[in-house]
Order: sequence, then C-alpha cells, then structure tokens
Amino acid sequence: MIMATAPSTAAPPQAGPPIKVMIVDDSVFMRGVLSNWFGESGEFQVVASHPNGRRAADDVQRAQPDVIILDLEMPDMDGLTALPLILERKPGTAVLVASSLTRRGAEVSLRALTLGAADYIPKPDANRGVSAAEEFRAELMAKARGLGQRARRRSLPRPPVGAVPAPAPVAVSVPVSAPVATPSPMSAASAAKMPQKLRSYSMMPVGVLAVGSSTGGPQALTRLFTDIGPAIATLPVLIVQHMPPTFTSILAEHVARASGRPCAEAKDGEPILPGRIYVAPGGIHMDVVRDGGTAKIRLFDGPAVNFCKPAVDPMFQTVASVYGAATLALVLTGMGSDGAKGALRVAEAGGSVIAQDEESSVVWGMPGATAQIGACSGILPIGEIGRKVTRLIVGGRE
Repeated sequence: MIMATAPSTAAPPQAGPPIKVMIVDDSVFMRGVLSNWFGESGEFQVVASHPNGRRAADDVQRAQPDVIILDLEMPDMDGLTALPLILERKPGTAVLVASSLTRRGAEVSLRALTLGAADYIPKPDANRGVSAAEEFRAELMAKARGLGQRARRRSLPRPPVGAVPAPAPVAVSVPVSAPVATPSPMSAASAAKMPQKLRSYSMMPVGVLAVGSSTGGPQALTRLFTDIGPAIATLPVLIVQHMPPTFTSILAEHVARASGRPCAEAKDGEPILPGRIYVAPGGIHMDVVRDGGTAKIRLFDGPAVNFCKPAVDPMFQTVASVYGAATLALVLTGMGSDGAKGALRVAEAGGSVIAQDEESSVVWGMPGATAQIGACSGILPIGEIGRKVTRLIVGGRE
C-alpha cells in the first residue's frame, strides 16, 4: 500500500462534539506529538495521556474516551495486557493499537485484534524521515475519525422503531501510507434509502470465493473461515485485506488455522487450485488471469486503487472476467468504498455478492458502498455469512 501524493491533514467540517481521544505510549516525545496533532485538528479532544497500560485502564472510566491510541510495547503493563481491562471497564471504546512493521509487531497487532481492538496502525519507519511521519499522521487521523464516529453512534440511544436517524459520515479507507480522501456519508439513514430489492443469487455452482475487507477485517475473516472451513475444500479462495507487508503473511497463518485449509500469500504466476486460500501480499496488487485453460495469480506493482494497495476492485473485476457467474464475492467490514465497483462487475457477470451488515461491521464503509451501488444478493451479519456461503457452495439456493 502506497501514498501517491502528500496527504492533507485538514479536518473535514465537524458536526457535533469533538471525538474524545486517550493516548497511551511510554514515549514522552510520542505522547507530545500525538497530542499536538489531535489538538490542532479541531475535530478531536485529548482527554488523557498515559505512559503505560495500567494507568490507562485505571483512568478510562473517568476520561470516557471514544478512541484510545494504544502502544503495544510499554513497561509496567503493556498494551496487550491492558486491552481486556480497558474494554471491560468501558465497553464499546474503539481501541487503535500501534506497533512496529516487524514480524513480532504484526503478530502482536493481530493478537490485539482478536482481544477486541478495533484496528491497528503501523508506526512510521524512522529511516524514511518526514515523509513517513506525514503518512502516519494522515492514516492516524483518518482511522481515529472513522472509529470515533462509529463509537459515538453506537453509544447513542437507539431511535424508536420506524424512526430514521440522521446521517453520519464514515471516513474513507486509509490503508498504510495512503492519503486522506473526503468522507462520504453511510449510515442507517442512507441504508434506509437503498433499493429494498436485492439481486438473485446465481444459479451456477460456485467456482471461486473472492473476499475483500479492511478495518475490522482480520476479526471478520477469522469468524468467516472458522464457519466455512470444510466447505471450501472444493474451490479456491482469494482474499484482499488492506494490510502492509509482513502483516499479510501473519494474516495468512491465522486464516489457515481458522479454516483448516492451506493458506499463504499469493505468488506471481502460480495456478489457482481448489482447496487453497490465496492472500494478496501487502503493498502489491493481486488479480487473476487465464493462461490457456488455467486460472493463475498475477501480482503487479501498479498505482494505488481507491488509495489502496493491494485493492479489492482489481481482484473482483478480474475474478468476474475469468469465473463469470461462478463467482461468489464477499465484501466485509472496512472504511471507504474499495470493492464496490468490482462487486458490481461480479453481479453484472451473473455472480453473487454478499455484503456484511452495518451492525456487525466495525465500519460500514466498503460493504455499505457495495449495498448502495446495487450489487448485493444479500446483506448479512458476519455470524450468518458463513452459513449462507456454505449452503451456496454445496448447492443450496434460497
């Protein structure tokens, strides 16, 4: 995933009170930098700053943050130990964990996601200087904005039955080193305006499962592949998750354990075989090509798509071209709209598209955009998607 141009950190118009942020990092310098960034933005309020997880856990009920920026490696009590305590004492808080781009950093970050963290952000590479810091700032602000808005909406009382809440903006997807783009509204109000008629599911046997996800994706993928593991022995699976290098290799290991199927980062030119799961490597696009009678992986270092690299749209579009009506595509939780155009291509080719619903998504950006564009055959909670996919694979139609 790359940044094509220098990002702007200017805040979009602020509606309502500022998003409350707690910063937890053992570095005095880092706490000061983050406090300045959030304070200057005009859309955030830093309500607390702590040097370790113990102090953060002890203060979370008093401070009442919407979002916590949590370092994972700290003395006294590290972030991984503090995370369950924080979520126990203030349920619903959006925790954004920060870690290095090393293998250990990736492993700890994914472990934090399984414990309830909403998302992760890799710390900037000090060797890249100012550009890395600016990219980190842009990503941090975008993720904190999207998660904070979501946390605040979920903390509000539910409207009476039949009432439609006011639209609330959701930040666009900003993977590692991507520029900030203008947020687009997507909430229960906009969902209520969508066409109620969904597309029919394809009557063709499923020949390939293609999955796209971003914020909240690792948790959703674990649930999905725990549910559908045995069913995918007869077909290949392709996954694009917005993640940097190293993180995607660890993600593949997690998916392999959850599914009980072989799963690894995809390699350029390898044939796409039934029963195998291919994860797009971080920082490079993955699509599908037909070589004679064989479908193969193609990895390429093209421009970012939807500010993402890897991106879901190229993968969906080429899967639809190769597999046509035998394609089953899933758009899971994530900020932004990546995957929506590709999902529409799948639907137009006669395939089926399922989007994760708003309630079970960490952020309903990607699946919401897919629903809004009219590509979906179904919009389901993550706990039901696995069962539906299994029925479609084994030949059931509803």
